[in-house]
Amino acid sequence: MYRLTNTIRDYAWGSTGAISGLLGTDPSGKPEAEMWLGAHPSAPSLASDGQPGGVDTGLDRLIAADPQGLLGPEVAGAYGRLPFLMKLLAAGKPLSIQVHPSAEQAAAGYAAENAAGLASDAPRRNYRDGSHKPEMIYALTDFAALSGFRSPAETAGLFGTLGAALEAEPAETCAKIVSLLSNPDESEALRSSCEYLLGGSPELGRLGAAALRAVEANPALAEHPSLAELPRINEHYPEDIGVLVSLLLNLVVLEPGQAIYLGAGNVHAYLRGLGVEVMANSDNVLRGGLTPKHIDVPELLRVSSFEALGVPHLEATETMYGQQVFTPPFAEFQLQHIELAAVSDAADMGGGDVPVAANGPVIVLCIEGEVLIDTPRGDELLRRGDSLFIGANEAPAMARRSANAAGRAFAVTPQPLS
Repeated sequence: MYRLTNTIRDYAWGSTGAISGLLGTDPSGKPEAEMWLGAHPSAPSLASDGQPGGVDTGLDRLIAADPQGLLGPEVAGAYGRLPFLMKLLAAGKPLSIQVHPSAEQAAAGYAAENAAGLASDAPRRNYRDGSHKPEMIYALTDFAALSGFRSPAETAGLFGTLGAALEAEPAETCAKIVSLLSNPDESEALRSSCEYLLGGSPELGRLGAAALRAVEANPALAEHPSLAELPRINEHYPEDIGVLVSLLLNLVVLEPGQAIYLGAGNVHAYLRGLGVEVMANSDNVLRGGLTPKHIDVPELLRVSSFEALGVPHLEATETMYGQQVFTPPFAEFQLQHIELAAVSDAADMGGGDVPVAANGPVIVLCIEGEVLIDTPRGDELLRRGDSLFIGANEAPAMARRSANAAGRAFAVTPQPLS
């Protein structure tokens, strides 16, 4: 087992205190957007074996030195590296409207940009690697997100309601959007309306400003569930093309303990809140607004899935061993939520143990109290904020209760390959 030291990314949209508050650490004073736990080469966790005089090693390098032992033969054969990336994500303001490519699109896009001579860190690069990036988010606080297109008919009704509260040109612009959404071909209705809104025509800027004034002045509009986040989005990104694009998407508000998953082609954005995010080990993002970063509208339109999606809620499965596991339709990862009650009698210590679900390598993060991780090779006591990498060669692992405190943790591992 290896204790981890993890990088916190200070993206501008991050909260200044949510991650440090959860982990019980001192705030950095900068935005704390994401804490990365994994082996992505741009910010690998540093792994320590806890031995005196030991040297911390990047988890990517550690695994590359012994992939068969640390990943296990099946995972090493299928992926050749740690296939997932775990994060704590804290959105102090909305993230960009974005979409992730499929595996085939990512491989082709990465190869094309390499052939074109684009530097790996070039600001206008779309593909940072050749992998897809399906993901899930588990809410630790109330968490708001946009996820997938609503039905064209529902969105047409929304723009119709909005247009009825406007005058002159803004109302006519709403009518144009309603017309695009009324195409009997659902995919074309969504594609054409999205392309129009992403075009950033001057009349759209005027519509955005008029819509905001109407929502702020009209209680009925302000209480409309699909318009509820509009003022806050505009506050952070005034006159951004993504403000109106957000109205094409499902608004999702998660309570703590709820989760959603996001596959390739799902246009989405996280708006606010703190959560545990897990994804395939990639950093490929195509953006479509609410960001100062590079936006490639044609490429975003090419990889987006123009179909109406319901909210992709993900429910936990309770196994026969008492494990609470979230299993999205992506082979690279699953998320286990571990809760261990405190004990007052040492004789009851073993009663609440939970096996750590492990299909090869595992990363464990403790967010409350204490959790003792026990394997045939030894044990490690995790306290709030501690994290651990467990190689496949150390299975099985048990999460045991501490005599001192209750504990809560999350564990990520690949899904079974056979």
